[in-house]
Parts: sequence; structure tokens; C-alpha cells
Amino acid sequence: MLRGLYTSATGMKAQELLLDNTANNLANVNTTGFKRSHLDFADLLYSTLQQPGTEVAAGQVAPTGLQIGSGVRATGTTKVFTPGTFEQTGNSLDVAIEGDGFFKVQLPNGEVRYTRDGAFRLDNNGQLVTTNGYLLDAGITVQDGISITKLNIGEDGTVSGVLEGSPQSAVQLGQLQLARFLNSAGLSSEGGNLYAATPASGNEVLSNPGEAGVGILRQGFLEGSNVEVVTELISLISAQRAYEINSRAIRAGDEMLSTTSDIVR
Repeated sequence: MLRGLYTSATGMKAQELLLDNTANNLANVNTTGFKRSHLDFADLLYSTLQQPGTEVAAGQVAPTGLQIGSGVRATGTTKVFTPGTFEQTGNSLDVAIEGDGFFKVQLPNGEVRYTRDGAFRLDNNGQLVTTNGYLLDAGITVQDGISITKLNIGEDGTVSGVLEGSPQSAVQLGQLQLARFLNSAGLSSEGGNLYAATPASGNEVLSNPGEAGVGILRQGFLEGSNVEVVTELISLISAQRAYEINSRAIRAGDEMLSTTSDIVR
């Protein structure tokens, strides 16, 4: 009976984690480039009172066994890298990735991170940076003395600028590349729309957009989150109901223990 109390407790803890994960997905429904997380569960160890196939009589074996489980645990969260919805912004510095791949950025301490958020800006030094001010690894810079009226970012990642007073002339500013991983779900979420490579994700493979399996770039668009509100609400309701059922199992076990105690008295 006590085993049932502990088993139900693991169920309540698992549903609590599921609720937290669902709440995070819903909170980021409008976050640029956000990818929803899926929580994975596994059952715990079993107490085997009779192994399936045990001989119960001469020449006869039990078709089933007698195994009592001890609950459930969360084994991990998996990022689901399905594409999000594309929103046309009209901003020439907004870039969406249509397909696989990540932009590579550098933090102030020199560490490398990856992002699907293509809302770029030009800083006071003419460098192309993220909204948090992190430099793109490609190092796209508009040099002093060059008057650019518009930046053009091609599907293949080529970056050029239209010169002021010469709309037919353009100056090449650099080449954007995309990073790809064998196991994108193995990336570590660092917050701020950033991911870090881990041994589970494998090493980065850099390619020009449209090559080696990476996507192409869409200038003037941003990729929204891939969170489906209806799906998350269903998960929310399911977690709540499962939590209630496990709490009822604990109450039932408590009442049975109370009844047993009264009989003993």
C-alpha cells in the first residue's frame, strides 16, 4: 500500500514537470525562432513477483508474469525543430531561414552560440549584430566612408549594399553561412534565443545557404515559434487531469491505511 503512495507521488511530480514545460511553450508562442519542447517519460523499476514464462506445473509455463511497477520519471526534453510561421516585416535586416540550419554568433567572451532568430541590426560600428548585440560570426561590417541606402541579403547568403546616389551599383559586404548539426535536438538551450553545441549534438557543419542540406534565406521575413496553442492547451488539460487522478490515488491509499489502523485497534 505504501508502494502505491510513492508510485502516485512520482506521477504527480511527472505531471508537474509536464505542466512547467507546457507553460514555457505557451509563454514563448510569440518568440522569434522559438522551438517547442516535448517532455519524454519512462517507467521506473519493477518488482518481479513472478517472471513471465516461469514453470508453474510440469510442462506448463505461465503465459504472463506478476510485475508491479514503481512509477514514472522524466527522462529529458526534446526540442522539436519543425518550421515556424513566417511573418513578413519589410525590414531589410530581418532574415528567416527556410529549412535546416542556424546562424552562428559570437558572445562578448568569445564563446560561440547558434540561433534561428534572424532579427539583425547594425550597431554603432556598422557591424551586423543580433538584437542582444552579439556579432554574427560572418563579420558583416559596413565600413566608414561608405554610404549604404539598403542592405541586400540573397537566398545564398551573399550580403551587399546599395550605394547612396548609385542605385544600380552595389558593394559586396560578405557571406552569411549556416551551421548544421547531425542531432539538433542535442543542442543546449541557453536562453536569449541561443543554443550551444554539446557532445550530443555533434560538431557544426558550416555551409552556404542552399548547399549541403541547409535552408535558404528569406530577407524581410522572420520565423515565428512553432508552438501550436491548441495542442499545448490539450497537453495542459491532460496534465491537470492526470495530476488529479494521482492525488486521488494517494487519498485512497491514505484512507485504506486509516481503515487498516482502525481494524488493528
